[in-house]
Amino acid sequence: MSRLRLLPWSNDTGKPCFLSSDSGSPLARLADEMERVQLAMGAEVLGHARKVLEDPLAGHAEVRYAGVRLAECLADALRVAESRGMRLPVPDGDEDDSESPAEASA
Repeated sequence: MSRLRLLPWSNDTGKPCFLSSDSGSPLARLADEMERVQLAMGAEVLGHARKVLEDPLAGHAEVRYAGVRLAECLADALRVAESRGMRLPVPDGDEDDSESPAEASA
């Protein structure tokens, strides 16, 4: 039996979406691509934010915008990390009822 995969998007009400099919399914491939895009965007936003933060003349609005975008990208990256962590094999002797990082922090 395969584990559920946390997808890189939420439903209309903001709740997480999960996939229960094999890793080769069309939806799994779409999720893989979405994760790749999210991480690439995060790297790009980080580069821009560093430039803003290094500029002593950057205005409040620029710094705030950079912070908002960084927070969005961090949320995406944490979701990708959680999803990938959930798909790691469980070492022998570990129980399968452990909490996910999201559940532990709630």
